Amino acid sequence: MEYREMDKLNVKSSLLGFGCMRFPTKNGEIDEPEAEKLIDKAIASGVNYIDTAYGYHNGKSEEFTGRVLDKYPRDSYYLATKLPCWLVNSVEDAERIFNEQLTRLNKDHVDFYLLHALNKDRYSKMKELGVVDFVAKLKEQGKIKFFGFSFHDDYSAFENIITDRQWDFCQIQLNFMDTDEQAGLKGYELAKKLGIPLVIMEPVKGGSLARLPEEVYAQLKAENDRYSPAGWALRWVASLDNVKVVLSGMTEMSQVEDNLSVFDPFIPLSEKEKMLMKDTADALRKRVFNGCTGCNYCMPCPAGVNIPYNFSIWNNFGVYSNTWGTIWQWENDIKDEEKAKNCVGCGKCENVCPQKISVRSDLAALQARLDGLRNEV
Repeated sequence: MEYREMDKLNVKSSLLGFGCMRFPTKNGEIDEPEAEKLIDKAIASGVNYIDTAYGYHNGKSEEFTGRVLDKYPRDSYYLATKLPCWLVNSVEDAERIFNEQLTRLNKDHVDFYLLHALNKDRYSKMKELGVVDFVAKLKEQGKIKFFGFSFHDDYSAFENIITDRQWDFCQIQLNFMDTDEQAGLKGYELAKKLGIPLVIMEPVKGGSLARLPEEVYAQLKAENDRYSPAGWALRWVASLDNVKVVLSGMTEMSQVEDNLSVFDPFIPLSEKEKMLMKDTADALRKRVFNGCTGCNYCMPCPAGVNIPYNFSIWNNFGVYSNTWGTIWQWENDIKDEEKAKNCVGCGKCENVCPQKISVRSDLAALQARLDGLRNEV
């Protein structure tokens, strides 16, 4: 296992971290015997960073993870969990939830404690309520060792948050397709400049990068077939030197074994491989069905259609061919009244679209394709 030094924290963390958000399930609950095997395999192979959160698996992840970790010496691993800021409206809320987390985990302290899923407004609220100061006091009391945050917003918000106080670490989404999304590579460079170690989430983009279309994966496979598509994605992130932990939510033993193989031993990308990864990203981006950039010039639609979001779901399907993920998104992430089928054909959108997209015909095409996905599987 590859380890990385967090120098200012005197921490040596495994480069692969076990994310406890995607345990195998049975009848809607964590399949505990199978999930325990996954954690045991990872720890036996050198993983020492275990990441959970208050809300994972409907609140059951912390309790299960804590119970599994009880059989290991407390100083043999680093345990991370997160304060669900969206449930916090007072310091008293934060204190109650933190104490509940310690009880669930059956631990007297947390190593890495994060304000969960910060954006600009959420961070402002946590400051105004005094929650940031409260968590800082938890560190002074030894109830947490390191204080950080996970982030979901744009770069401007990231810059505002990360420069506002002395953070011990932070967690951002980063992968070879999302270099300009959220904090992105620009945020990575800022954290590195500030000397703040990074924990990376979504290195495989929720699994989308683990199932590359064969024609896209072909050049990577030809270069080195030791690595799966997920392995290449993990290597891309882990080749950044200020990345100290790459989190992976593993559901099956085959995923654990594949992920572990990337880090035993870990071989950073060569310059040639970096170019191949860039070519791969370019090839994926060219698979979009149309050139919608999400500029919103077409909005609001008189018929209530969320045109950019319809195109986003459709284009993501074109890029990743992630059928089940697209089905879930189409059936759960967009309101029925906002779907393409509600287009009345007025043409207002096409008159203002900078990309000159044939919006009306594309909306009809995407509605038919996405409605039919269940018949394709």
